[in-house]
Amino acid sequence: MTTFTPTTPSEVLSTVASAVAQESPLEIVGHGSKRGIGRPQQSEHTLDLSKLSGVTLYEPAELVLSAKAGTPLADIETLLAENGQQLAFEPMDYGPLLGGDAGKGTLGGVLAANLTGPRRLKAGAARDHVLGINVVSGRGEAFKSGGRVVKNVTGYDMSKLMANSWGTLAVFTDVTFKVLPAAETEVTLAIRGLLDDAAAAAMALALGSSAEVSSAAHLPERIAARVARGALGNEAATLLRVEGFGPSVAYRITALKTLLGKAGPLEEIDGETSRLIWRDVRDCRPFADNSEKPVWRVSMAPSQGHQMVLTLRMQAAVSAFYDWQGGLVWLRMEQGDPEAALLRGLLRKHGGGHATLVRAAPSHRAALPVFEPQPPALAALSARLKQEFDPKNILNPGRMA
Repeated sequence: MTTFTPTTPSEVLSTVASAVAQESPLEIVGHGSKRGIGRPQQSEHTLDLSKLSGVTLYEPAELVLSAKAGTPLADIETLLAENGQQLAFEPMDYGPLLGGDAGKGTLGGVLAANLTGPRRLKAGAARDHVLGINVVSGRGEAFKSGGRVVKNVTGYDMSKLMANSWGTLAVFTDVTFKVLPAAETEVTLAIRGLLDDAAAAAMALALGSSAEVSSAAHLPERIAARVARGALGNEAATLLRVEGFGPSVAYRITALKTLLGKAGPLEEIDGETSRLIWRDVRDCRPFADNSEKPVWRVSMAPSQGHQMVLTLRMQAAVSAFYDWQGGLVWLRMEQGDPEAALLRGLLRKHGGGHATLVRAAPSHRAALPVFEPQPPALAALSARLKQEFDPKNILNPGRMA
């Protein structure tokens, strides 16, 4: 196996073009922080983008940032923080969950995996903030889409099409994102001791209010102790994050306390502890235990999440916690079996959704559909897109299906 480490977009183009000519599949990686997601790769060669790094444009006043695809996300976040800005969708760092180091993700990987975090309810995901891309397709052809301004119309929006493609359609060389000012103040209101059903009701009530809650999560008993270095203790915690200007945050927290006063004991958490809690929820830290116990990421209707988990627990040993008001359920299978058919069957019975196996032994990942199987019509559309962008199946073959 040969590893290619290009340092310029032209070198990426020549590498892919050569692979196409020789019909030699390529595994596409940045720093490898998400390498363990998807079916195991059996590519002949590796295209390592870690040397394709550096910010190419940053205009804080215009709220625009461009960087080469292999630029570490940690460097981007540091630069933005120095200017009081952020990627509002707060992309998840899969490194710790998959047994690696934190801070190894890349900007190209953010879009390729369409990453997001607890602020998804308010800010969306990576695809909602991308402005433009430069890529090399599986045909060995370079093209670009979008641009470097917020208001931009240049034809088909290929930028969003590439989101969540996991390197199977094209190789990013440069990515442009919209950035936003960081909140002046952040306060988390924690309701303690609620069971999953009561927590779902409390989160729904809070999100339906005028308090502009930016994030809502529920950490059941014992799960809560695994975030923020144990700052929450062992008791269940239902978390509501409020962000903005100081006086506005104080007013909205007071309104939430009045609204939820009868739900259970309330606790205000601010400053670095609040930020640490949401970072750990974002990165699935409660299950980042260096084990190979399968971990699933399940997206479904918020009102159905806790009901699905209750039904699942009657048939399998599982630990769970909830983000996105209960619409994102993180599951760890305690007996080691991924239980794919069981889980996806329960999803269908509870209104549908998507279940992705994000951590498991390679043998498990090779034996079942890691990503949610697509309906026939959508699968046919995906196959046509693959044929258009990568007809010889050169890029990350077999990773998604």
